[in-house]
Amino acid sequence: MVLVTEKLGAAGLELLRAFANVDCSYELTAEELRAKVSLVDALVVRSGTQVTREVFEAARGRLRVFGRAGVGIDRTYPYNIANDNIDPPMGIDNVDLQAATEAGCLVVNAPTANTVAAAEHAIALLAAMARNVAQADASLKAGKWQRSKYVGVTLVGKTLAIMGFGKVGPEVARRAKGLGMDVIGHDPYAAVDRARAIGVDLVSFDEAISTADFISLHMPLTPSTTKLFNDETFAKMRKGVRIINVARGGVVDEEALLRALNNGTVAQAALDVFTEEPPPRDSKLVQHENVTVTPHLGASTTEAQEGVALEIAEAVIGALRGDLAATAVNAPMVPAVVLPLPRKKFNIVISVYSCNLFASKRWWQPD
Repeated sequence: MVLVTEKLGAAGLELLRAFANVDCSYELTAEELRAKVSLVDALVVRSGTQVTREVFEAARGRLRVFGRAGVGIDRTYPYNIANDNIDPPMGIDNVDLQAATEAGCLVVNAPTANTVAAAEHAIALLAAMARNVAQADASLKAGKWQRSKYVGVTLVGKTLAIMGFGKVGPEVARRAKGLGMDVIGHDPYAAVDRARAIGVDLVSFDEAISTADFISLHMPLTPSTTKLFNDETFAKMRKGVRIINVARGGVVDEEALLRALNNGTVAQAALDVFTEEPPPRDSKLVQHENVTVTPHLGASTTEAQEGVALEIAEAVIGALRGDLAATAVNAPMVPAVVLPLPRKKFNIVISVYSCNLFASKRWWQPD
């Protein structure tokens, strides 16, 4: 039995129904979810369902697979590089990954189907921000004609720093270079040759943020990236920098960003994600005249939604069959024989099993 708690593309549901009985129950309360989860082998959600430790405890060992449609969960690297110990998995967004691991529940996601959609949205926000499209649209609809107020900036020849060069970052880079921008990037684990192949130089964190005219964020949310963009970071940036965030709201200290906007350090920001979603109605950041906002639309295209549905359905079905899960984000699937191995061998084997590949606690600490 598979429980689906949020709307999923028709193709994905069809695939799930061909394999198992599927219960589509939307807008469940936390109590209703806990009652149902003990009756199912797999749970599939999007971003709106909070899957807490209490949910896994309520499953009483029945729940074998948790599927997050979309990225949702950022994988964790099995080593804490700082002290050479094994890190516990970290829960990101709407699932308690530690609790899932302790319960023996394999967590899979769908990280690739919405890559292009997210990159396109970043470019859309970048261009709209540079030319004040949202503000000019609202002004004209309010009966005003303010051509001189909304003079923008050109993109050709400007430097874009891409912070995070995993899946989405390179796609943003390709599109930005097509617009005539100079692109640099920062990612402590990305291959330099891979970046250079598309004309991007990977540089240090400080060099990236201090030389860029535009900064686009594409890193995961981890303990070390939480509020990474704060007062100290903004102070290192070029005055008048413009920031785009389609990654995770938590990587930006929103109060610090507001201060940077007010003092002119940051000229404009374009945000698709927020620390709290939806943000408060009276949010000064959302209401700021130099901020362009969208309600977490990065993956919201028809094609991406169908692709995500198929990808998560295939991952869940494969996991229930006992197949190796390429998109596993925790480690219950690793055979017990692996665990006593020496650390170096453990690291290699864990990578082969596609578990916990990214983001140790040292991820994204400035150089």
